[in-house]
Amino acid sequence: MLACDSGHSRGWETLVNTRPPVCIIGAGCSGFTTAKRLKDFGIRFDCFESSDDVGGNWYYKNPNGHSSCYESLHIDTSTTRLQFEDFPAGDDWPHFPHHTLIHRYFRDYVEHFGLRDAITFGTSVDRAERGPDGRWLVTLDTGETRNYDALVVANGHHWSPRLPDFPGHFDGVILHSHEYLSPFEPIDMRGKKIVVVGMGNSALDIASELSHRSIAEHVWVSARRGVWVLSKYRNGKPADKMMRPVWMPKKLGLSLSRKAIKKSIGNMEDYGLPEPDHEPLSAHPSVSIDFLAKSASGDLTCVPGIARLDGDAIVCTDGQRIEADVIVYATGYEMKFPFFEDPALQPNSDHQLPLFKRMIKPGVDNLYYMGLAQASPTIVNLAEQQSKLVARHLTGAYTLPTVPEMNDVIATDERLHLGQYYSAPRHTIQVDFARYVRDLKKEIDAGEKRSGEQSPAPRRITAPRAAAR
Repeated sequence: MLACDSGHSRGWETLVNTRPPVCIIGAGCSGFTTAKRLKDFGIRFDCFESSDDVGGNWYYKNPNGHSSCYESLHIDTSTTRLQFEDFPAGDDWPHFPHHTLIHRYFRDYVEHFGLRDAITFGTSVDRAERGPDGRWLVTLDTGETRNYDALVVANGHHWSPRLPDFPGHFDGVILHSHEYLSPFEPIDMRGKKIVVVGMGNSALDIASELSHRSIAEHVWVSARRGVWVLSKYRNGKPADKMMRPVWMPKKLGLSLSRKAIKKSIGNMEDYGLPEPDHEPLSAHPSVSIDFLAKSASGDLTCVPGIARLDGDAIVCTDGQRIEADVIVYATGYEMKFPFFEDPALQPNSDHQLPLFKRMIKPGVDNLYYMGLAQASPTIVNLAEQQSKLVARHLTGAYTLPTVPEMNDVIATDERLHLGQYYSAPRHTIQVDFARYVRDLKKEIDAGEKRSGEQSPAPRRITAPRAAAR
């Protein structure tokens, strides 16, 4: 078993002349926090990042095209909820930081823990497949193929736009929110009639920004169903600080939270929005600081879903015809892993990819999907927590349950985390962050006990033992 020191990086410098046993795909927040944990445990790795810097989705104008940042973007999660356990944010941080501060925070993390030199920038993984011995054959865009004992997938899931397919044609400009940078880029929106499709967080931000009287002639927001638009603040504090404690039974916590939301916000119809067909928190939260005011003041208008495109207009499901110059689809993203050819490693047609603790596919115990969840309130520090299990598994300090046991846990976890949500592609990977982390700690303890009951502990990676210095 590889020598392990969970608080230090012994063995990191001493193994420089041997091939790393682990490959990490991506250096966004999921990739570099996993890299830090592996370094702490003395596990060598290669990390490949297609861009020229860390940051992934939070790297504005990322040259690899995978960032969905727009110029005005502020994160919807408060600082205390998004900060890394290993690297707290500054005391002077605002409640809801701008994307430039988030990206700088990521860079500072990488510099602080000495990770930059361990990341190969400007290099993509084109193909990853398991060889006959179960190890991973990883082919880079340079044409080189390398062998690894384990593979960490951290390529993100907010970079491949999901585009609706409406009948008819549209004569104006169509873009996805992924392409949107500002009211003036990639196209000048001033004086335009604009339809924003969707009512997720990006849709609310973009519609609110474009509906300023100095920008668009008018903005319509088209949605198939009403949603509960929540405020970033409640009683003068960031709303995510008011989340119910994890020790409270979930059903009770949901009931109390839903009552509090209705009391503080009131009816969506009073703001000119359609009545939701579900309870608050039955969907991934749509949060905005000013969307409700924009709608109530008439700066934007909510309309039903699109039935068809009609040249210079859209036609809604209620027959309403709205002339438009621009359509912005804020319709979400597809989970994609373009380096996998095996369909068993991809989500199915319903956007489902069941994984043990949202990381491991039963039967493929040397593959880890990091950060592959829609965590409430945040995904930023999710992989930092997940990596605690991964590092222990790679060193043999943690042992997985059997495949049938893992399948049973997956079913139980999905009932726990998904039961409150209505059926939709965006909800197939939803988790409650606090409950997830609590259960993850319990599973790590159980896995360490399983490992201790085996003699000797199973070896997870084939790298040589770290030499004494």
